[in-house]
Amino acid sequence: MTADRTRLEEIVSGLYSQHIAVVGDFMLDQYVWGQVARISPEAPVPVVQVVEESFTPGGAGNVLMNIIALGGNPIGFGIVGKDAAGQRILETLEKNHLNGSAHVLVDASRPTTVKTRVVAHNQHVVRIDKELLTPVDEVLHRRMLDSLESEMPRFDAVIVSDYNKGVITRNFFDEVVKSCLGANVPILLDPKVLDLRAVGPIMAITPNDREAERLSGIPISDLESVDKAGRALLAYSGAKHILITRGERGMALFSSTQAPVHLPTRARQVYDITGAGDTVVAILAMAVGAGASMIEAAQLANLGAGIVVGRVGTATVSREELLLAVRGEWPSVA
Repeated sequence: MTADRTRLEEIVSGLYSQHIAVVGDFMLDQYVWGQVARISPEAPVPVVQVVEESFTPGGAGNVLMNIIALGGNPIGFGIVGKDAAGQRILETLEKNHLNGSAHVLVDASRPTTVKTRVVAHNQHVVRIDKELLTPVDEVLHRRMLDSLESEMPRFDAVIVSDYNKGVITRNFFDEVVKSCLGANVPILLDPKVLDLRAVGPIMAITPNDREAERLSGIPISDLESVDKAGRALLAYSGAKHILITRGERGMALFSSTQAPVHLPTRARQVYDITGAGDTVVAILAMAVGAGASMIEAAQLANLGAGIVVGRVGTATVSREELLLAVRGEWPSVA
C-alpha cells in the first residue's frame, strides 16, 4: 500500500534532522566538458575541444553529498590517497559539512580512485578510471571500525556504499553489521560484488538490475524474473528488504513480510544514470531514520532518482526539490 502525498511531505520535512554514517569507497568524479567539431586524422575518434572541467565527490562521497543536499547530517568513513584528488575530496566535504570528512582516512600507499568522464554535447565520449582494487590494509579497517563504533550512538542509520574499490570486504562488512545490530541502528547496503550469503537481518540491500542478476544468479528480463531474483536475494541474504533499482523501468521492492511492490519510474527525462543509486540509498536511509516504512522510503527514493537521471553528470537532490516532486510539481533539470 503506497503512502499519500501528505504523509510523504511529512517524512521529507523530517529529513533535515537525520544523522547518517556513510561507510565505503570515496572517489573523485572528474568531468571534462567539451565540444566535437571533427574526427581525428590519427584514428576514427572524435576530437574533443575542452571548454571546462569540474570535480565532485563520487561513490560514497556522492551519497554523503546527497545527504547534505537533503539537509541531513552525514559523517563519512573511508579512505582516500595522499594526493591531489584525495585532498580535493576532503576539502569539498569539509566545505559542505563541518564533520563530513572527520573520519575519512588518508592512505599514502594507494591512490585516490578517480573516474574521468569526457562529455561532449551532453554525451559521454569516454571514461578513464584510475584506481587500485586491492583490499584496504587490516590496520586501516580496524581504525575505521573503531571510529565508527565511537560515533554509533549518534546515528539514525548507517549506509555502506560498496563500489568494489577495496574498502568493503566481507569481513569488514560483517563487523559493521555486528556493530549496527548491537546498537539497534538500521544499516543499508548498496552492493557491487560483495558476497551477500547470510549477511543477516540488515534493513535493506539496494542492487540495480545488473547487480541483482550477478548476486542472485538469475537473468533479469521481465517482471517474473525480477520477482525471482528479488525473492532469491531475500532468502540468500537474510535481509529485511531488497530494493532493485531498474532505471527507466522503475524499482521493485521485496520484503520478508509483504508481497513484492513494483514502482514505475517517475523520471520525466533520462539523460544520465550516473550516481542515481547513491541518491536512492541516501533518501532511503534518511527516510527510514525519520520513521518511514520501507514502502514510503522507496516511494521517495523513486522520486529522487527520477530527478537526478534528468541531469547530466553526478547530481544530488535537495529537500525542496523532493517536496516539489511529491506535490507533482516536477523540479527543473537545469
